[in-house]
Amino acid sequence: MGIVDDLEQARKAFEQRDWATAYDQLAVVADLGPDDLLKLGTAAYLAGDDDACVRALQRGYQVAVDGGDTLRAVRFAFWLGLVLSVRGEVAVAGGWSARAQRLLADQPADVVERGYLLIHDFFRYLDQQDFPGAVRVAAEITELGRRHAEPDLLAQGLVCQGRTLMYAGQVPEGLALLDEAMVAVAAGELSPIFAGNVYCAMIEACQEVLDFGRASAWTTALTRWCDGQTGLVPFTGQCAVHRGQILRLRGEFAEALEEFERACRRYAASGVQSAAGFAMSEAGDVLRIRGAYPQAEDCYQQASGFGYEPQPGLALLWLARGRAPAAGAAVRRLLAETPGPVQRSRLLPAAVEVLVATGKSDEAEAAATELTRVAESFGCSGLRAMAAYCAALVAAAAGDADRALPQARQAKQLWSTLQAPYEVARAMVLVGRAFRSLGDEDSATAELAAALRIFSDVGAVAGRQEVEKLLGRNAPGGLTQRELEVLQLVAAGNSNTEIAQQLVLSDKTVARHLSNIFVKLDVPSRTAAVAYAREHDLL
Repeated sequence: MGIVDDLEQARKAFEQRDWATAYDQLAVVADLGPDDLLKLGTAAYLAGDDDACVRALQRGYQVAVDGGDTLRAVRFAFWLGLVLSVRGEVAVAGGWSARAQRLLADQPADVVERGYLLIHDFFRYLDQQDFPGAVRVAAEITELGRRHAEPDLLAQGLVCQGRTLMYAGQVPEGLALLDEAMVAVAAGELSPIFAGNVYCAMIEACQEVLDFGRASAWTTALTRWCDGQTGLVPFTGQCAVHRGQILRLRGEFAEALEEFERACRRYAASGVQSAAGFAMSEAGDVLRIRGAYPQAEDCYQQASGFGYEPQPGLALLWLARGRAPAAGAAVRRLLAETPGPVQRSRLLPAAVEVLVATGKSDEAEAAATELTRVAESFGCSGLRAMAAYCAALVAAAAGDADRALPQARQAKQLWSTLQAPYEVARAMVLVGRAFRSLGDEDSATAELAAALRIFSDVGAVAGRQEVEKLLGRNAPGGLTQRELEVLQLVAAGNSNTEIAQQLVLSDKTVARHLSNIFVKLDVPSRTAAVAYAREHDLL
């Protein structure tokens, strides 16, 4: 096969988004022109070889300069600045941005390349905490993208504008701009790197304000987008994190942990430390809910090692482990130093829980009121559900069952709509407590028993133990009746499939019950669980 045929095959692989093949085939072709060098750099980046990407872009820059194509050289310099800044080489990235600006000095004022360089300016303003400057530049990027009919630039401008609006408290308006940017992604109008960036920016924004409906829909779309590209490495870590977040919402904790672990491996391999820390923190939150406190603490410590502060999850862990003063001090410090409604909306629910548990009723009431106000302004159902739950929690702590009951019911209904079983069960506990305070013991028992079943099914150990106390139950080893049945069948030598057939369950449900048994008995295996059960007469 000749050089021309090799090049055509490489270009075909690029168009088919087979990044590994396109990279391998383009890398062996000598004397590539600027267009093919940009393809080589893009394919190398998307196949996970950042060094090869930088080398290709540098070659492309030099070819463009030698050929007198200044605007093309500016494009290469822009991409070099973008890739290097993502790698954390901020000073080198700034040098390429400055070189591009110098090249534009003798060019007409209204060229689209100026819009791309404004993207670097936008993030520099954010790093300098110059919010007005960032807002101004975001609007310029969008306007240039529209005027030049440049889809990548327009979408990036809309994302920048949308995020700045959200951080200014205008969440519905900001999300609307992000939706507009996503239209171009869904229509296939964007180049792959910009499309991936827009996807991740949208989902991250939704998670920040608990807009789980949008987050779930776009996470599914991002998964399809990633799966449709052979050899894709960037964005797959973010995709795994987002899938884990949705699985956690659905109460599928074991599967969520698998996704977070997958994300950690991909981030750590690519050197994105802070992102790996975020994934570890998310894993710690799931382990805390499951009652695996030592493992949760280990995840939070690893997150800190990656440079990510795992709060407020760590404060909730301290509270669960009896370190209430430390938890209270942490949330007060976080509240004092956290500005902006979006950032505070993620902190306030945990702060309310800690402040209620530590007897700081006035501070808890203030935090719950602030959360309600923010939720009403943002309009996101997840945040409204969390605000209703916190309002009910504060009222219940004050002994005001009449005020707690409608808020708890609203939280239960909203979480049910979002298909979030763990959160539904937490709201049901507050409903049951309110019924009991109002003298309706039968209704309280029914509500608490239903919450107990949900906690047991999803493996939320702390929640299950709380409800068992409220119901006056002390199950042997903390196991539910169903878990005892599973353990008895394990002891009889049955496989998961055989247990599933006998109990009319799915293999997946049996595996979840076994995982819960291991956590509750603090054992590592089936053999150890059976030994524990025999030693403690659980069979």
